[in-house]
Amino acid sequence: MSGHIIIDRELCKECHLCIQACKKGLIIPSHEYNSRGYRPVCFKKEGKECTGCALCAITCPDIAIEVYRE
Repeated sequence: MSGHIIIDRELCKECHLCIQACKKGLIIPSHEYNSRGYRPVCFKKEGKECTGCALCAITCPDIAIEVYRE
């Protein structure tokens, strides 16, 4: 099973809980700021190892991550 995630950059508050939750290490901190002054996380698309387990979305306190499975 493969999957991918979409991160809402404006909802992300840079808590980095999703980075710790991702077993594949596919979520990394961004260097750009959103409109609220936070540096949101981003999804590394290369490698395509995401399984769509949704651990990142479950741990996100701001509900900023959507998970899609194929």
